[in-house]
Amino acid sequence: MLTINLLREKKEFVIERLKIKNFEAEDIIEKVLSLDTVRREVQVKTDSLQADMNRISKEIGTLMKDGKKEEAENARQKTFALKEEIRQLTEKLGPIDNELRTEIIKLPNLPHESVPVGHGADDNEVVRSGGLMPEISESALPHWDLIKKYDIIDFELGIKLTGAGFPVYKGKGAKLQRALITYFLDMGEKAGYNEVYPPIMVNEDSGFGTGQLPDKEGQMYHATLDNFYLVPTAEVPVTNIYRDVILNADQLPIKNIAYTPCFRREAGSWGAHVRGLNRLHQFDKVEIVRIAHPDNSYESLEEMVNHVEGLVASLGLPYRILRLCGGDMSFTSALTYDFEVWSAAQKRWLEVSSVSNFESFQANRLKCRFKEKGDKQTRLAHTLNGSALALPRIVAAILENNQNENGIKVPEVLVPYTGFETIN
Repeated sequence: MLTINLLREKKEFVIERLKIKNFEAEDIIEKVLSLDTVRREVQVKTDSLQADMNRISKEIGTLMKDGKKEEAENARQKTFALKEEIRQLTEKLGPIDNELRTEIIKLPNLPHESVPVGHGADDNEVVRSGGLMPEISESALPHWDLIKKYDIIDFELGIKLTGAGFPVYKGKGAKLQRALITYFLDMGEKAGYNEVYPPIMVNEDSGFGTGQLPDKEGQMYHATLDNFYLVPTAEVPVTNIYRDVILNADQLPIKNIAYTPCFRREAGSWGAHVRGLNRLHQFDKVEIVRIAHPDNSYESLEEMVNHVEGLVASLGLPYRILRLCGGDMSFTSALTYDFEVWSAAQKRWLEVSSVSNFESFQANRLKCRFKEKGDKQTRLAHTLNGSALALPRIVAAILENNQNENGIKVPEVLVPYTGFETIN
């Protein structure tokens, strides 16, 4: 959520920056500023009346001591009138505040100055790439055929138990899944991240804090009886650990890592590009989350990108890193890097991670603040997160890229975790 001070002080700047995200903000900003002007006027009047009432209340005590009962009673009657006026103003303030919040949360985060102009995925910039393209035979199979051949993931059984997009991992498929999760967590711990294991259901406040609500409720699974939401990513519960928290500057950066299953309705997704593991309703992901000082949050972002790059490279997967254009970024992000791995049998790139800096956008919703040593004033922290990594498409690429006549070769770094070198 953008701050009102920013909108007042840099209105034209905000309007121009949001055009990078193909968002026309002028009408909303004008409405926000108009509501804020009314709110300030009401608040000033309320504060003035409250000061008058406090002053008169003190005078009543003095008049009573001096035996001036009639004057004291007249003063008391004035306080009754002031109280009523204050009550009416306070009632007026509530709806104004609600409308103001409703409008300001419609504004997306400002894109960083390095974000390229563009409307969609075709306009993203390739920052760098790595890894060797695998050489596979013309008869190589896509992962949805490989999983049937080796009986390691069962989509039909998942449909029986739940529905489409909820696969059952079996045998070596289940062990590969568990190996990847543990490997990613171990690498995160070595990089200084503290592991947490959060709930996989969150309340409405948590969804609002990280920007999923009210923007993405249609993509979230909702337990209506309790008004809880199944997490679309560990970003939501982990970042919300710091909701309504004031940190000390010397605690920053805070680095957390978490594994959770993730749940997304993926409404409207269909076609060959979502076949097999390419798009699921339930999938596993390891997430890294940082709370950073505003002065060095972009250093934190680069460290996170380097960490994810190291993971992908260690699995022997060809990859590329993209800087997302304004039209392909999320509502909440200021700068996002996407990681894609090459899927040899599908002959296309698959997204496996997004690493983003949200600057103070989420922190303002969360009221996640910090204090410098010796300062009384608090500042909004910066929040960042990234997939490290999302499993389904990583598994798809491992299966397709490493297939040969003897089976599927397991990446060397995973062998100590799986206990086997080949899926056959």
